[in-house]
Amino acid sequence: MMELWFSEKHTENVKLSIKVKRHLANKTSDFQQIDVFESEEFGRFLTLDGLMMMTEKDEFIYHEMMVHVPMAVNPGIENVLVIGAGDGGISRELIKYDGIKKIDVIEIDKAVVDICVKYLPHTACGFDDDRVNIYYQDGLKFIREPKNEYDLIIVDSTDPFGPGEGLFTMEFYGNCYKALTDDGILINQHESPFYREDSLAVTKIHKRIVHSFDIARVYQAHIPTYPSGHWLFGFASKTCHPIRNLRATEWKQLGILTKYYNTNLHKGAFYLPNYVEELLRNVE
Repeated sequence: MMELWFSEKHTENVKLSIKVKRHLANKTSDFQQIDVFESEEFGRFLTLDGLMMMTEKDEFIYHEMMVHVPMAVNPGIENVLVIGAGDGGISRELIKYDGIKKIDVIEIDKAVVDICVKYLPHTACGFDDDRVNIYYQDGLKFIREPKNEYDLIIVDSTDPFGPGEGLFTMEFYGNCYKALTDDGILINQHESPFYREDSLAVTKIHKRIVHSFDIARVYQAHIPTYPSGHWLFGFASKTCHPIRNLRATEWKQLGILTKYYNTNLHKGAFYLPNYVEELLRNVE
């Protein structure tokens, strides 16, 4: 019997391979190649242009760390902008907060949303909420208009090449700054510091965010299916500090159920290994 494996190159010399039970979806959109596979170990997983975006087994780590970190710093957040996130996982975590009034999701590729709604309903369930508005357009263009409008911007983009490339530019971060309120927070996925090529992306992103924001910190999580498993996120704000302004008691009182995030882990996530500290310090 023939075995089917999905393999993703993490470097020229390293691959991650997952045994596939079924290939559920395969579509070439105007922007990218979209696939959904089913596996024994990780459940269903989504790939774009052959790169792993999320799996049913470990997506909660990524989505919780992007949403609950800023929400615990400012539980009063009302207006949220999400760029990317066509799988719905970010929206699913955001709608757990009754205080949020508006969630604008900007996704360039409608086909991603359609496929996720059909094949990954556990993640895409976030789109059903009345507060969620999806706009199918380029996030880079959208962000030029709003001024002082959003309390939180979450950039859940693909890697810094292909359709997501523009979401890592100086212009983009400057426009995010303008679109945020005075105590607004920007969260972005920051790539992995481990392999050399990925670490170059980390420094490039960090350099540009530090240029635009007064407060810029990096935090980490362990995500098994991402290159090296060691993944970074960026926290940037004009006034909010991720540790000093953490409102742990207030956040706990909300009674939000999480599988990965808690307020102790929140603090710990900002304590980085020396090699990562050094990487960031070199561009600061």
